[in-house]
Amino acid sequence: MRHSHRMQWTVRAGRPDDAPEIARINVDAWQHSYRGIVDDPVLDRMLPESRLPAWTRVLRLPEPSRVFVAVDEGTGRIGAYCAVDSVRESQDAHPDLHTGELVAIYADPRYHGQGAGHEVHEAGLRHLMEQGFRYAVLWVFQDNARSRGFYESHGWRHDGLVNRYELAGQELPEVRYARFLPAPRRRGQPSRV
Repeated sequence: MRHSHRMQWTVRAGRPDDAPEIARINVDAWQHSYRGIVDDPVLDRMLPESRLPAWTRVLRLPEPSRVFVAVDEGTGRIGAYCAVDSVRESQDAHPDLHTGELVAIYADPRYHGQGAGHEVHEAGLRHLMEQGFRYAVLWVFQDNARSRGFYESHGWRHDGLVNRYELAGQELPEVRYARFLPAPRRRGQPSRV
């Protein structure tokens, strides 16, 4: 379904009262994007209500953890969200650089290709840079070509690491992507060309 008005996204920090909508988008995105990757019965059993407690907790975490949402100015609906934090697993940390992680990024399937994912991605990386991170990682299902293309178009590179993620008895290979993060420019500081 295409929307008649052009989407205008405003990005803001997620709040605990966003948890129900984030949980709904999370499940809708899994059921839409992972069909053919994750077994159908696993996807069909997913319910937003089961993800609500975790998202309510994540939205209350202190910095550097942050969730960003892209809200359509016309409808007030959340089109995508992105969660960032310090790296969760020590083996994912760069040996010399303060490492952050893009923990999750999902767009409501109704708004794929409308720019909401790009907007929250950029806000998430800006936040990591402002928090002093100079390197970031993320994990994505190896067979998720659409998401891998999105990440690659945003400067991420597969660093060669593959992990076996198990979900309801199914083994799903995940690949790690990484990228360097520049130091944030101070206001009035000339840019280096």
